Amino acid sequence: MTSALRLVFWETTKACNLSCRHCRAVPRRTLGPTELDTRRALTLIDQIAEVAKPVLVLSGGEPLFRPDIFDIAAYGVETGFRMALATNGTLVTERVAAKIADTGFARVAISLDGAQAVTHDAFRNLSGSHSQAIRGIRNLRDEGVSVQINSTVARHNVAELPAMLDLALQLGADALHLFMLVPVGCGLQIADSDMLPADEYERVLRWFDERSQTCPIDLKATCAPHYYRIRAQRIEQERRQGNFTSSFIAPGTKAKAAPTVLGLGAGHPHGQRLSAMTRGCLAGTSVCFVSNEGAIYPCGYLPVSAGDTRLSSFKNIWNGSSVFQQLRDQSVYEGKCGDCRYGAICGGCRARAYAATGSFLAEEPFCTYRPDLDGPRLAQTGVRISPMPIHEHASTSSQ
Repeated sequence: MTSALRLVFWETTKACNLSCRHCRAVPRRTLGPTELDTRRALTLIDQIAEVAKPVLVLSGGEPLFRPDIFDIAAYGVETGFRMALATNGTLVTERVAAKIADTGFARVAISLDGAQAVTHDAFRNLSGSHSQAIRGIRNLRDEGVSVQINSTVARHNVAELPAMLDLALQLGADALHLFMLVPVGCGLQIADSDMLPADEYERVLRWFDERSQTCPIDLKATCAPHYYRIRAQRIEQERRQGNFTSSFIAPGTKAKAAPTVLGLGAGHPHGQRLSAMTRGCLAGTSVCFVSNEGAIYPCGYLPVSAGDTRLSSFKNIWNGSSVFQQLRDQSVYEGKCGDCRYGAICGGCRARAYAATGSFLAEEPFCTYRPDLDGPRLAQTGVRISPMPIHEHASTSSQ
């Protein structure tokens, strides 16, 4: 079963100047000897182009550690990709911001894990990293570069979410993407103490959905596919009350607007919108992750290899991997995710399912919804539900 490729996250290096408590990778301070060199990096771009020209997110680690990162990005732009950069922002000086703008990046995502410096700095394990990240955002905005703020939500900062949104607006960001902590890598060590319980996730996502209806910037919840179930439930309730202004197009139907991935709106200087959303979890269906050594995974938080570009072509892996084939067949999903009427627009987080059970086909463990107490599947009822004009899983992330 083939699937349209819309977004590729590429871990260009594990090297990083931070040691974040939640990171999916165990960072190191220098470039690794087995990481793709420049020649192999450019070859990877060529291989991806044989399948599609999706949004290509250069992440890490800290991608700005790579001395050839701008050469790689420039080649991607020249080849026809929409290039994005996911960075912690601490290295984005005025000179670096100007270089990012000149290279042609469509968007830069910078991580802020707290409205207050003390919250962010403690989570990122570097004093001053909050102020440096904000400096980076301002430098990019001065260069006219579209900026997205990524924020990993856990117990340490959940109370600061309203202030985080205010800060994003104040800084002139184009988007705020919330990332629900996934227990993988370093995140395994803090999962029990830092992850929000399922009912608190639900409350946060409902608040985020409410704010998204009036907020002037794009808001997106990532690694929280049940956000789309929450949106669908709201729309269904509004329609029962006679409000038919909300729309949501079910997977398999044709939207009027072009799909997007990073939420660049119409009229943006880079032209085509960069965000598209058809369902919650897109791991292995519209999205994949490339490791620093060239291995392919469904996403950066699901450590089940689908193949290795050192042994096979990207095209063969994307079209033929047994892991991807399973993820694209919702009929094999287990537990309540296999029975849920919102399965076509949610799908449950496959990475959290794997972390909790060892099976990426198991049910989403951080979802409160009870499909046994509700009606039939949306696909059977003909309810039409349309995506927010933003994406992603479609966000740029270097959690």
